[in-house]
Amino acid sequence: MSNPASTILVVEDDNIVRMLVVDVLEELEYTVLEAADAKEALGYLQNDSQTIDLLMTDKGLPDMDGIELAKKARELRPTLPILFASGYAENIDAPAGMQIIGKPFSIDQLRDKVNSILGH
Repeated sequence: MSNPASTILVVEDDNIVRMLVVDVLEELEYTVLEAADAKEALGYLQNDSQTIDLLMTDKGLPDMDGIELAKKARELRPTLPILFASGYAENIDAPAGMQIIGKPFSIDQLRDKVNSILGH
């Protein structure tokens, strides 16, 4: 008997990148929620009945910096793991308890990072 799939909220304003990430995560049998910007992501985060096990967000979003979004997410869900995806990973000062994956990343890198965060 397998564990119920973890739910990952993917926040990425580039539709093609978001689609690829979602495809990879769904192939790994995660449940995926998609948001194109911080406003949409906060809609999911503010819904108490919505399970979210990981927030994966782009650093650069059209309406809010990814780190700002992460801070708001932590106010709503203090224990939520957060993974930043960024083409400038070495320049991000990620807050405590938050992980970073550099873009471009391979499918294997994404899988390993997500699995390690979620403990699979």
